[in-house]
Amino acid sequence: MAIIVMAAPIANAQKANKEALVAKLAKVDADSQDAKKASKAATWLARGNAYLEAAEAPSKDIFPDMDYSLATAALGRAMSQTDNVNVGGVACTEYTYPMLKVYVAGGKIHSWVVTSPVKEGDLAMEAANSFVKAGQLDAKQAAKVNEGLEKVKNYYSTVGTVSFQAGEGGKAAEAYMAADKVQNMPGYTGQKSGDFIYNAGLTYVMDGEKNPASFAKGAEALTKALESGYSDENGNIYYYLFHAYYGQKDSSVRVANLQRAKTILMDGLAKYPANTLIVEGLIGLYTDRENPVGDPQELVSMVDGALERDPQNKSLWNSRAIMFDRMKNYPESIKSFQKVVELDPQNVQATYNLALSYIFQGDSMNDEMNSRDYKSNADFQADQKKVIEAYKPAVPVLEAAYKLDPKHQGILETLKSLTFRLRDEEGMMAKYEQYNKALNELKAQ
Repeated sequence: MAIIVMAAPIANAQKANKEALVAKLAKVDADSQDAKKASKAATWLARGNAYLEAAEAPSKDIFPDMDYSLATAALGRAMSQTDNVNVGGVACTEYTYPMLKVYVAGGKIHSWVVTSPVKEGDLAMEAANSFVKAGQLDAKQAAKVNEGLEKVKNYYSTVGTVSFQAGEGGKAAEAYMAADKVQNMPGYTGQKSGDFIYNAGLTYVMDGEKNPASFAKGAEALTKALESGYSDENGNIYYYLFHAYYGQKDSSVRVANLQRAKTILMDGLAKYPANTLIVEGLIGLYTDRENPVGDPQELVSMVDGALERDPQNKSLWNSRAIMFDRMKNYPESIKSFQKVVELDPQNVQATYNLALSYIFQGDSMNDEMNSRDYKSNADFQADQKKVIEAYKPAVPVLEAAYKLDPKHQGILETLKSLTFRLRDEEGMMAKYEQYNKALNELKAQ
């Protein structure tokens, strides 16, 4: 009973706050319709502030990653609580309030969903438009106009982050697009960021896996970002734009989109030759069984031409290795990874990848052998010996990788599996026991 008595005033207070905000919106709307008042910048500034206040009201004074114990000072006591709610792949506790549901993980606010807005519609954009109107009526109000637009931009940025955390890619993208729109409105004089349009494109592409229509929106946003001169540090924007075009599988212009995807990746590779995601995207396009965009040798020639100009570029050699690995041309993949290790002997991943290429080559030979119909045991034994010999070079390379990183569980697991596969060869059983013991000890730690 005590809990109920304490909770009731809080709920009533929030309800009263919502009713007060609705009344305030009605007043500023009426003022904006009055011919005399509508001619004054102050009327539109008041309207902008009122609508922004209404937009922010449900989640006022809370933010992502905030300690929930501190947030309760602003939110009050929750009406109900539900444990183990899956939100964007994260197990959260759901706390229900009159105007929103808050999701908490690890004691911190993960995200929230507004369930009862002060008023339906895009209240924040109403605020932004009102601020712009104020600036058009009176240039002397420029500072207040910019301040209001800055707040609206930040509001949309927060909505984008929270929606992304909640796994609502489409909603997050729309919020980022709105933030970009606001910073390009007349009267905004603050610092502009290309991150908003980029994040919008990225989240649209991610949302495309569930909602295919988002791929086209992602392509539009990312293209706009590139045209404005924006690019992320590693050039991944080219890879995401490729996905935006490639993901439009039901489009009537499928072939044209694949060519656009190819052009985007080619542009990206020219500017960011070390970006292996771009290389993998090109490989996928060139080896697409249904709609290949060209002979894979074109891609090989392009990368080899770049290496002729810069033969010590380990990133290009790594890209070449990955390219041939995806094409299942393991001899060339091995040669390229060998070059990477030669240029960068302390590179654990390259050393490990070289060993894996040897293993994949052995696996390929083994698969081919298993598909054959042998007529004699001698032929079978001869091919079996070739497979064993193909696997063997991987062992010393894996051991070199293990010395570089003794805590790398993947390397140890591969060493254990491979030495067991070769256990009948001289010294391999002892190596198996050695690495099996080391793996168990590492797992125990």
